[in-house]
Amino acid sequence: MTDQAPAAATESPDIPGKPIAASRTTLSHIMTHNDTNLLGTVHGGVIMKLVDDAAGAVAGRHSGGPAVTASMDEMAFLEPVRVGDLVHVKAQVNWTGRTSMEVGVRVLAERWNESAPATHVGSAYLVFAAVDADGKPRRVPQVIPDTEQDKRRYQEAQIRRTHRLARRRAIMELRQKRAAEGFED
Repeated sequence: MTDQAPAAATESPDIPGKPIAASRTTLSHIMTHNDTNLLGTVHGGVIMKLVDDAAGAVAGRHSGGPAVTASMDEMAFLEPVRVGDLVHVKAQVNWTGRTSMEVGVRVLAERWNESAPATHVGSAYLVFAAVDADGKPRRVPQVIPDTEQDKRRYQEAQIRRTHRLARRRAIMELRQKRAAEGFED
C-alpha cells in the first residue's frame, strides 16, 4: 500500500518508536460570543484553529520538537457549535512516515451547564512535518499502534496518504501536460 514498512522494522536505534497513547491529547475550550459567525453559531474557523492547535501539540509531542502543518484533509463539520458549549478537541498521531505524521482529530461539544453526553461535531485529518531549527525536515519516531482501533486508524491513514500522493501526482502531470501544450495557468 505504501513504502512504509511496519514500525518495528524501520525503527532507528537513535529514534525509538512511540506508542500512539504517548502523545494523545485533549484540548478543551468554552465558546463565547467572540467566537460566533453571522448566524450566531461558532465560526468554523475558530473550530479549525482549535483543531490545528491540538494537532500541533500532538505532532510536537510525538516528534520531540517543532512540527508544522503541511495539510488539512477532510475537515467535516457535523453539527453546529453554540455559545456556551464546552468543546473538546481530541487528537492523536495515526501514522508516521520518515519526517511527516498524520494526526487525526475528533471534536466534541457539550453544554457547559448540562450533564448530557458530548456530541461529535467535527473531525479532521492533518499532516504535519517535523522541522529542525532551520526549518529543514527532520526524522520522526515511528508510531506504534497499541489497540485494534489504533491499528485500524493506522491502516486508514495509509490509504489517505496513498490518495494524497496520487492526487498530487495527477495534478502535477496535468499541469505539465498543459504547459507543454502552451497553456499558462
